[in-house]
Amino acid sequence: MIDVTLPHLRCPVCGEPLDRRNNAVRCARDHSFDIARQGYVNLTVGRSRHPGDTAEMVADRVAFLDAGHYEFAAAAVAATATAAVAATAAGRHEGLVLDAGTGTGHYLARVLDAAPGVVGLGLDVSKPALRRAARAHPRAGAALADLWQRLPVADAAARLVLNVFAPRNGPEFHRVLRADGLLLVVTPAADHLAELIDAYGLIQVDPDKAGRTAASLERWFVRQRRTELRRTLHLTGAEVATLIGMTPSARHVTPPDGDGHTVTAAVELGVYRKR
Repeated sequence: MIDVTLPHLRCPVCGEPLDRRNNAVRCARDHSFDIARQGYVNLTVGRSRHPGDTAEMVADRVAFLDAGHYEFAAAAVAATATAAVAATAAGRHEGLVLDAGTGTGHYLARVLDAAPGVVGLGLDVSKPALRRAARAHPRAGAALADLWQRLPVADAAARLVLNVFAPRNGPEFHRVLRADGLLLVVTPAADHLAELIDAYGLIQVDPDKAGRTAASLERWFVRQRRTELRRTLHLTGAEVATLIGMTPSARHVTPPDGDGHTVTAAVELGVYRKR
């Protein structure tokens, strides 16, 4: 529900706080933003250059994640996030978790399940994804926002920022994060889905993805630790098609209709504190 996150939201035009007015939120300067019937609020100004995931990509993502294939990553994110929230709250689970690039809200919901009392806000540019994210958890709100622009979030509002397979806006993450807050970043490792990349010509992971991620954030953050998480997935042909369908390669590759694959799933979880 968007109402739980209203104290942390700001008008994308003037930066003023927002109040609920029936099916919209409005600031003191009378800038108004509609709440979609699915529950997310559109806090964009003008047209975004980034279309986000399509409805088909979102459906594939839901099917693949609900099947538990990335449970190893979701569990690690939830455990790390919960420990971080508790450490920055003197042992209390409270505050705002901002999920920048939330998608369907899958990872945010796992964090909120593990940390009672915390509220969550998921930002994304994909309307089909936000229709899911708005209902992902009773203590989560969702908003349409371009991560490359100024985020519609108050200064120092977040105790924790999650960034899972999503664009990273270092200066904005720094602005919205509390002084004692942490940033959790999940990126694909160099050999993530290597077997499918070779077999079907998917978009290849940058071999120095981890180094480039750290470099892009180093002006604003210091990395405290990095953990590599990996699993071997044994997927049916249908599951391979679903996995490809939820990735950026879905725009360029026709998902296969054939045999299954053994696939390497490998990601890196970085924990950052503010400089």
